[in-house]
Amino acid sequence: MIFLFGMELNNYLTVSTTTNVVVDRSQDGDHLRIDFNISFLALSCEFASVDVSDVLGMNRLNITKTVRKFPISPDMKLAGPEFHPGPIPGLSNHGEQENESDDELGEGAVNMNAKNFDKYAHEYTILVVNFFAPWCAWSNRLKPSWEKASKIMRERYHPELDKRILLGKVDCTQEPDLCRRHHIQGYPSIRIFRKGNDVRESHGHHEHESYYGDRDSDSLVTAMEALVTTIPSETHLALEDKSGTANATKRPAPKTGACRIEGFVRVKKVPGNLIISAHSGSHSFDATTMNMSHVISLFTFGKRLSWKMLKEVNRLTPYLTVGTDRLTGKPYITDHENVTIDHYLQVVKTELLSSKGGGSEGFFEQYDYTAHSSMMQTADVPVAKFHFELSPMQVVVTENSKSFSHFITNVCAIIGGVFTVAGIIDSMFHNTMQMLKKIELGKQM
Repeated sequence: MIFLFGMELNNYLTVSTTTNVVVDRSQDGDHLRIDFNISFLALSCEFASVDVSDVLGMNRLNITKTVRKFPISPDMKLAGPEFHPGPIPGLSNHGEQENESDDELGEGAVNMNAKNFDKYAHEYTILVVNFFAPWCAWSNRLKPSWEKASKIMRERYHPELDKRILLGKVDCTQEPDLCRRHHIQGYPSIRIFRKGNDVRESHGHHEHESYYGDRDSDSLVTAMEALVTTIPSETHLALEDKSGTANATKRPAPKTGACRIEGFVRVKKVPGNLIISAHSGSHSFDATTMNMSHVISLFTFGKRLSWKMLKEVNRLTPYLTVGTDRLTGKPYITDHENVTIDHYLQVVKTELLSSKGGGSEGFFEQYDYTAHSSMMQTADVPVAKFHFELSPMQVVVTENSKSFSHFITNVCAIIGGVFTVAGIIDSMFHNTMQMLKKIELGKQM
């Protein structure tokens, strides 16, 4: 009886499910949430952009509301607080065409290289440097404005007599190591260095700012003058900008050349793409130096589950034939630049109907996907691309409910059956003993 009771109890406590495949019951206009946490080992947070598009024509560029960026070290450890660049302002002036020739204009900005850069950085209270590339159209448009502004500032603040400010330039095609040291990935990049506030940390971390304002000579001179006004003329100590006014043209520069991007986006339930790349409307990028190697710490589809729902998933998951998130925890590293990394994802929706709870408490959904990845050399700026397609079918898993009264009935049936069988056996044994006694008495007579 104990054995039969144990078997019945085990059957009652065992979770059983019924699985059906049906057409996806999602409504038109439903959205799907994609959560991600990806570390890029050679992409600066300054230009890292998260873009989303789909086959219906939706195209969202540089999503920032639900996305966070953190500078990281080469070993993927946090190298500072969250990076808050905000959207790069749209420039009304990208530079100007000067009437004078280059010879008439002269060289106003100081040519800098790896040998003299630190000397100038420690000699002048404020050093403003234009990191450029000769092949870049934006750099060429900035060149006459930068030279003119540099010349004006040299006349107002003599570089030998007044050490408050100096404007310089670095050709990144000639000084790639110096530009890499300052995490330059877009051209032109204008950096503002303050003496005593630069190279404050080890491992090449820097504390300086990026200039995103207009690039005509008048705007540049105005911005440089604003920097000088923050420095008392009687001292050359490095001071931070304490003007107290928000300046959208000047923001902290990235501390490292690597970035961890995390957050979520909402997309329609149609084929689409999530693309992470370097993007700017006023900078150029050298595709031959861009490396999109990354490590995926999280990539999931669907809403975040509450604690109660997560408990139900843990209870039922061992009995479901669903896989895991195929990309989570995987590295995609390439030693070559200019390589686009594609991930093709096929997503299947699974609805789970639990016997515990009713309404929304007993119903929730999760998404499983398969992933196929490839690396391909490209002539354009490389990207990390996640192309997703949702299956038109969905899996419905229903937990079979078991009635407690049915369990009690079966237990009573077991008990009654055991006693009935025991009574029959006892009756048979008793009758047999009686018959043997009668036979024994007959022999004696």
